[in-house]
Amino acid sequence: MSTERLNKLLIMEQQKPADAFIKFALAQEYANLNDFNNALLYYTSLVENFSAYLPSYYHLGKLYEQLNQPALAIGIYSKGLELAKKTGDAKTAGEINEALMLLEDE
Repeated sequence: MSTERLNKLLIMEQQKPADAFIKFALAQEYANLNDFNNALLYYTSLVENFSAYLPSYYHLGKLYEQLNQPALAIGIYSKGLELAKKTGDAKTAGEINEALMLLEDE
């Protein structure tokens, strides 16, 4: 897979360092490139510094699952579910709840 998109996103991040969407796109791109360490850094940074950015919780949970860290996945899913309910985002709450239930059933 090409790193051209990654390089473009890194330039965009330098131009707009407070843009949560760019950071999320970087996390996604690193995950797509199987660079899980950098993906993890970006997702955890999003959850810590842009806590209202709901997609981060689902994708960080999925990454934790992929890294065989179910307890961390459950914890992050639970936080995301709570936030989604608090903000009235039923779609995200449903997605996170489903991921959480599937993980807890294993």
